[in-house]
Amino acid sequence: MDSTLVGRIHDALPQTQCKRCGYPDCLGYARAVAVGEAAINQCPPGGAEGVARLSAITAQPVQAIDPDFGAEGPRTIAFIDEDWCIGCTLCIAACPVDAIVGANKRMHTVIEAHCTGCELCLPVCPVDCILLENVTAGATGWSAWSALQADQARSRHAQRNQRLQREALEQEQRLLAKAELKVSDIAAHSQHTDPAVLDRKRAIIDAALARARAKRQPD
Repeated sequence: MDSTLVGRIHDALPQTQCKRCGYPDCLGYARAVAVGEAAINQCPPGGAEGVARLSAITAQPVQAIDPDFGAEGPRTIAFIDEDWCIGCTLCIAACPVDAIVGANKRMHTVIEAHCTGCELCLPVCPVDCILLENVTAGATGWSAWSALQADQARSRHAQRNQRLQREALEQEQRLLAKAELKVSDIAAHSQHTDPAVLDRKRAIIDAALARARAKRQPD
């Protein structure tokens, strides 16, 4: 894969991370476009100007936004209705740029400056307390979204991915340490007393630990 081409395509995308293109994020879409897996007209937030930008990079003909992926529209920001929010944290988990803050069973709030209008928080809300507000007075696509906003959204998305990876590693380390503690004195952590049974359990746990350690080794 041509990493330079992927980078140029990625730079031309609005970085809303909305998944409307059919890929998990803007980088995923950029890679798909670079190898000819995806068309250049699958990004509604970029609109007609976004298609023109991708056309200039890929030499593919300009096309209208494919309606199967949505329609070009104004930029929106999500708002949470305080009277209905139950603090379930599902919207926090869904936000690709960590623009929603709150604690379990406490009201959540959208940080307006960070919201990309991706709408991914809407379908996960069990009480439909999230609303969208048009904040661009009729402007659509790149006319409603700046390069600075795109850069900030890309940076926040990257930071979120790093946080999730770090948290997953920390959880894996906690589980590994717990398993190692059990296997170090398996008799104290088992209802069985038969030495043969304990040996089999120890062998199973040792094998699982070996696999876990192997996964953590760099390729």
